[in-house]
Amino acid sequence: MSILVYTESENGKLKKTALEVVSYAKAVADQMGGSVTAVVINAEEAESLGNYGASKVLLVKDDSLKSFDAKKYAATIAEAAKNEDAKVIIVSSSADSKYLAPLLAVGLEAGYVSNVVAAPSSTSPFTVKHTAFTNKAFSNSEITTDVKLVGLSNNSFGIVEVSGSAIVEDFSPAIPDSGVSVVSVDKATDKVSIADAEVVVSGGRGLKGPENWGMIEELAEVLGAATACSKPVSDLGWRPHSEHVGQTGKPVASNLYIAIGISGAIQHLAGINSSKVKVVINTDPEAPFFKAADYGVVGDAFEVVPKLIEKLKAFKAANA
Repeated sequence: MSILVYTESENGKLKKTALEVVSYAKAVADQMGGSVTAVVINAEEAESLGNYGASKVLLVKDDSLKSFDAKKYAATIAEAAKNEDAKVIIVSSSADSKYLAPLLAVGLEAGYVSNVVAAPSSTSPFTVKHTAFTNKAFSNSEITTDVKLVGLSNNSFGIVEVSGSAIVEDFSPAIPDSGVSVVSVDKATDKVSIADAEVVVSGGRGLKGPENWGMIEELAEVLGAATACSKPVSDLGWRPHSEHVGQTGKPVASNLYIAIGISGAIQHLAGINSSKVKVVINTDPEAPFFKAADYGVVGDAFEVVPKLIEKLKAFKAANA
């Protein structure tokens, strides 16, 4: 049995999530006695996926797929699944994958469960654990359709290296006209992506203005982190909307989330609840964020953060 996995890439480079979904697919394949086939679109080093459990890679090289188009990508993955007779298809829970997954599910008549956080507890019936109620609870769901589609929550399973190799085959699917054309794509190339970040440093209205964001960026640089902000901050124009995290912004599932000057509105907490360790720095000891945080510092960010940066730089220098 073939387990098919869609691996995301950007600018020709496989994303960290690609390695995680392949690692997850390998675990599922081991449970079901199958093998892993990965679909790679316009990316280099496809053969490296063999180090994470893929035994075969279908490499698609097509200029019409250089920019993400959900309909075209879903059609490509669906054709690969049918050719490989795959009964389990695995994607990530990124914004792009959540966009294409429903189209893929319809095309394959597959049951779809998103935000899955663990390998199946059973493969007969096929049962997976996933987050529910905006990450406030977990649910175990059975997928009863012949073809099953799983959306793996980012940073939930981890990357597992194995000793293996992958055969790379060129794959040329029939790509439909989606009726969508991409005029231009503007991306920040000098910053860590929020979606891929292990660590996120986020600021709120407690920073009092955009002129004080220097210390947020400096702390993020020291930690190799992405910068983010709360909704009021982006609404005020202090920071770009691309940095807004929360239920109405970008979801965050980092290993470490540091909230500075953020009170913790329920919509914000819902969007960052999947982060493994949450740290809050706030002057108000009654701020809702303290109830959700793993660690809290009651103090003035303008005093705490510079000292934190100083200590981290000293630690890094001592361990260089």
